[in-house]
Amino acid sequence: MKNKTLKPGWNWVKFGDVVRLSKSKSKDPLVDGFERYVGLEHLEPGDLRVRSYGNVADGVTFTSVFQPGQVLFGKRRAYQRKVAVADFSGVCSGDIYVLETKDPQILLPELLPFICQTEAFFEHAVGTSAGSLSPRTNWASLASFEFILPSIATQTKIVKVLRAMESLVCIQTNALECAYTMRSALVEDTLESYSRTNPVKSLGYYLLSLSYGSSSRSSYNEKGYPILRIPNVLRGKVDYSDIQRIEISEREYERLGLRKGDVLLVRTNGNPEYVGRSVVIEHPDEKTVFASYLIRLRCDEDKLRPAFLTEFLNALSTRRKLRGEVKSSAGNYNINIAGIKKQPICAPRIEDQDNLLAQLKRLDNAIEALELRIIASKSIKRRLLENLWGH
Repeated sequence: MKNKTLKPGWNWVKFGDVVRLSKSKSKDPLVDGFERYVGLEHLEPGDLRVRSYGNVADGVTFTSVFQPGQVLFGKRRAYQRKVAVADFSGVCSGDIYVLETKDPQILLPELLPFICQTEAFFEHAVGTSAGSLSPRTNWASLASFEFILPSIATQTKIVKVLRAMESLVCIQTNALECAYTMRSALVEDTLESYSRTNPVKSLGYYLLSLSYGSSSRSSYNEKGYPILRIPNVLRGKVDYSDIQRIEISEREYERLGLRKGDVLLVRTNGNPEYVGRSVVIEHPDEKTVFASYLIRLRCDEDKLRPAFLTEFLNALSTRRKLRGEVKSSAGNYNINIAGIKKQPICAPRIEDQDNLLAQLKRLDNAIEALELRIIASKSIKRRLLENLWGH
């Protein structure tokens, strides 16, 4: 990369020559007036905003202080690409470096986070990380990173363009969050209105069958039937990108085979928030089966649409009720078929179910369009960074 012909006004610099690692500490953050703390879990890959945080009053052992405008860089598992700019003061995890420019007349503070988002910087951070389970880079290694830096006048122009792109992504992300909130509110409000106009029945009344999945061992190979596991069903729709297979008899397949309209529900997980999450099978890939930590529900579709059942099960109000049926055992949280069947539901007429599903479909189409726009905007930003600081 250093053989690259430089434009006039651009010079090679070492990261440590223009960036300072802040060593500000607080022995007692609460007494020192800090209300918020940030851990690695609060930083989202590719997002320069700190969108979540913890409360110092709840108890925290973090002592590294950060101030508005400083850059937070996750040094542990650097491949996760966690970089953010603080817009409030607080304390952060020791696995986060707090960075700032040494001289704003040499490196603009506004440009630093974008430098830390370049592919070359991440490659250097990952390449200098040590440790197998939880690799960490160190300041000496980061300080040795070399990159080209233009004049302040050119930096100002670059920052203007990059901040405009970042602002666009932020606006789109906020719009997406609003769309998800609107979707959740639509489901909750509609279910609540159905509860006032329809009789309460147990969920089992609407189900033809409930079945546990296969406990046989699955693996990544070319033999056997594709099998859906918990990771494939956690995000509201089936994810076929990480599929294992299982070798079972044809008779066993007849018991476990999935078809359009089947609903899969997570019955066991180490995280109680995952128990009860469900998806509807819209178009199964090949002849597909399901694993033992899932339960398959089949609806009487003359009374209950599978997609409506999924919306009901995933609604916050339903999930709160389901928690009463979730039991803890050996570090896992479980719900059984009996607990699911007795859940109360106020299902409206099929026509009303279809009307809600049609509204949600239109909203989902808008959400998908927003997600695609965010992907496109982030791609443009990456290309800009690559053109400026790529290999």
